[in-house]
Amino acid sequence: MDAVKGSDGQNAERPGKRPDKRAERSRRTRENIVAAARDLFVAQGYGATSLQEVADRADVAVQTVYFVFRNKRALFKDVVDTAIAGDAEAVATMDRDWFRAACAEPTAAGQLRAHVRGVRDILGRVAPIIPLIAAAAATDPEIAAQWPAGPDPRHTVQHAAAKALTSKPDARPDVDTDRAADVLYGLLSPELYLIFVRDRGWSPEAWEEWACGALTAQLCTDPG
Repeated sequence: MDAVKGSDGQNAERPGKRPDKRAERSRRTRENIVAAARDLFVAQGYGATSLQEVADRADVAVQTVYFVFRNKRALFKDVVDTAIAGDAEAVATMDRDWFRAACAEPTAAGQLRAHVRGVRDILGRVAPIIPLIAAAAATDPEIAAQWPAGPDPRHTVQHAAAKALTSKPDARPDVDTDRAADVLYGLLSPELYLIFVRDRGWSPEAWEEWACGALTAQLCTDPG
């Protein structure tokens, strides 16, 4: 602590900055509401879930849900965004530590192993929600407006990964960045993940091993 002069001329300690307890309570409340909404949306669907049910699951008053999110559409978008990121921090995927560390791997094979592991973590959270977006848009047209038309953010991320990968010494020279991005985009799609893990009963670890092997064979000069 810093020393300051007290009224008697003696040194006194300046108190340090206290934690903002109100902000911490607000953060926890928001996280609890999002977690409750995610569980209910996945179990019941967007249209069948009421904000009162979300409030009951989160153990808060329904007025709190309205105060924090305004309406169910905004809450649904927060559920999707949080599932993709893994937290409520406003940090883009390409700025996340795991993504940067994967791109910094010295070999294409090493990058793929790290990249697939990071994507597996994301898909485990977001893949069950992806089918809900189309269903929600069908019952509430304003839902679609929350994801404006334009380049698919997922493809943008995979293109950035492909750009780093194709510069590595063991990357296949006959596969350019655009082609590599398309391969990553297709094989690491939430739809394909759901086919293997949800529909065919694979473990996420088995999917990761398969995806890594398939991508290495497609994009590296030495699949072994």
